[in-house]
Amino acid sequence: MLPFDPPGPAPGVCDDPELMLVRQHLLRLDPEGRRFARVLRDTIDQLLDGEHTGRFDWNELHKTEKTHAGTLVEINLLRELELDSGHDLDYLIAGIEVDCKYSQKLYGWMIPPEALDEICLVVWADDHRSLWSAGLLRANRSKLTTSGNVTKKGNRDGKFRLTKEHHSLVTWLWHQEPLEENLLLHIDKSTQEAILSAGSGSKRSPGQAKLNELFRRVQGRRVSRTVVRTLAQQKDYMKRVRYNGGSRDKLRPEGILICGDYPNHQAVAQHLGLPVPQEGESVSVRVAEARPHHVDQPRVLLEGRYWVVAGPDDPVQVAPLLPETKKKKTNEIY
Repeated sequence: MLPFDPPGPAPGVCDDPELMLVRQHLLRLDPEGRRFARVLRDTIDQLLDGEHTGRFDWNELHKTEKTHAGTLVEINLLRELELDSGHDLDYLIAGIEVDCKYSQKLYGWMIPPEALDEICLVVWADDHRSLWSAGLLRANRSKLTTSGNVTKKGNRDGKFRLTKEHHSLVTWLWHQEPLEENLLLHIDKSTQEAILSAGSGSKRSPGQAKLNELFRRVQGRRVSRTVVRTLAQQKDYMKRVRYNGGSRDKLRPEGILICGDYPNHQAVAQHLGLPVPQEGESVSVRVAEARPHHVDQPRVLLEGRYWVVAGPDDPVQVAPLLPETKKKKTNEIY
């Protein structure tokens, strides 16, 4: 008997040559998992359809919509990664048939009879936990069963499930990775309720009131285009953020800036020490003109004066105008 346990295989390595070929191909297409993560975020948002429904919580989906999630994940990954369709299964990867299975419950994938003994790409995402995983599994029929059924006969639809004792058979590509946060789902309940109830008595533009309340209460955090679309519930939803009547105008008297994804706006956010908004994102913050007691704070030059992130004791001032949204950065803010 050895005095120590010999090391096991490295993470993501197994003795299945075909599975390893598929793994190498997928990692070559998406080395850091960013494309997978984007597909999962976009697919969940596609199902929620916030622009038309105002929904932002997976639990609000109908059962049929949740069932359809697997098909959408399969199709959206096919398009994003430009994979070939399989003859008998979903994909043909490195010349090998691969089936795609999605579940919102980790290890809850249902394997159809035609995928038995074949390779499955198993995908999981949980919007409430802001996590996702993707791995590969050889659907060995001797390692599959249905919940509470050890006879290996499958369920009424003839589908099978990975047994608990064989969870370790999944060869992970990415495991428990962060999923882009669903902001409306994760802010505290009192803030959420205040945002959703804003403008409830107004028939004119309740979406504008909701967005104003969002940028007023949720500062220093990236707000995605999806959040804006869900609250505005109109076709030209980003109009509700801009100047000329949008939240930038409405909140300016309160000292609030709303930086967008334009290079000049990104530079303002960076100089103020804020999260830098990426494509389709906005970040709000209340600012104050720099005073001696702000000596150690990051600052930005706007309209000929230096501004800092306002503290609770700083008086409210009208916020300066953000630089013009040109494609290239100017020297105005340096």
